[in-house]
Amino acid sequence: MGRAAAGLLLGAATAGAELVLLAVAALLMAYSMAFSRGRRKVPSAVADGAELLAELELWRLRVFLGEDRAVRYGPLKALAYLVLRVPVGLLGGVILLLVGYGAAAAVRLAVGWWITGDHMDGIPPSWWIVLYVAAAGLVLLFLAVQGLVGVAAMERSVARRCLGPSPLEEYERRIAQLSVTRAQVVDAVDDERRRIERDLHDGVQQRLVALGMLIGRARRAGDGDRASELLRQAHEESQRALADLREVTWRVYPAALDGEGLRAALETVAERSALPVAIDYDVPVRAPHAVETAAYFVVCEAVTNAAKHSGASAVRVAVQHRQAGSATMIGVRIEDDGGGGADPAGGGLAGLARRVAALDGTFAVDSPRGGPTVITAELPCG
Repeated sequence: MGRAAAGLLLGAATAGAELVLLAVAALLMAYSMAFSRGRRKVPSAVADGAELLAELELWRLRVFLGEDRAVRYGPLKALAYLVLRVPVGLLGGVILLLVGYGAAAAVRLAVGWWITGDHMDGIPPSWWIVLYVAAAGLVLLFLAVQGLVGVAAMERSVARRCLGPSPLEEYERRIAQLSVTRAQVVDAVDDERRRIERDLHDGVQQRLVALGMLIGRARRAGDGDRASELLRQAHEESQRALADLREVTWRVYPAALDGEGLRAALETVAERSALPVAIDYDVPVRAPHAVETAAYFVVCEAVTNAAKHSGASAVRVAVQHRQAGSATMIGVRIEDDGGGGADPAGGGLAGLARRVAALDGTFAVDSPRGGPTVITAELPCG
């Protein structure tokens, strides 16, 4: 509340400067419209001043009122915003002035009653008068606080409506984003199919070929001891082929994710990893299936990359549930102590980014040279 009050106080001060700018802008624009003969209607001084003050207001809203949104605007939008914001800012200043006046009056009254003895006829006020004044003061304070809350909400609303994209622009942006995401999902599915085919061809298929050759040699062997040895080797090769097949199917989709949930699947990742993996899991209820699947593959791919490429000695995984305004989010963070230098455009990480984007989530890779590498994903559960 104190930060918001400071933001409104600063907004009242900037409203005064904006009022002066608008008065000057009205004169300059009237002159420009009268004598420009079709040339530019917004003088450069007015445009620069409006955009500068709009940037100042956006900084104030971001720092003091928690309003942080990407906006696009030109001089005309900035001027329109300032026209609507000035009365809101002045209203906030008036309410703060009344709060300050009421606080000063309360302090002066309390000092006169109980410290200096400056009260009527030298008789202290009765208890019911004190109670009445205190109750009235609290009611007025409540109304003033609600007024400040309303002014803060109006500040954010005016900024969104004047400087943010229009509903049509927002729909067009969303449609373009969905088109890109759909194409990325198709690419991710194709990449996954190629990876599965490569794993089967280079692993399971090769072992099955070797198994067939061993069995064929055993059938042709004339010596019983030689045939027995070849069958023993064939049995061992079949066990290795089965292990490779299980590895491929586990990488395609772990059965534990459906049955026991994300936590059990991540514990399996930690057990199978070549590096020590510490998991901090704080999700009280199960997330939607698509969210759990995306979180699992983000962790699995990141841990695999750390074991293969980073030279790390340990990996830390954090999966947390939190509220972001009215939205419920699952945050995933993987950090290793390796040498860094991971390429976000690489096949595995790019595929993860596409998978997360398909759920309207965000994905980021921070991997400076020398490490550490930190991979984060934010997945909405709504």
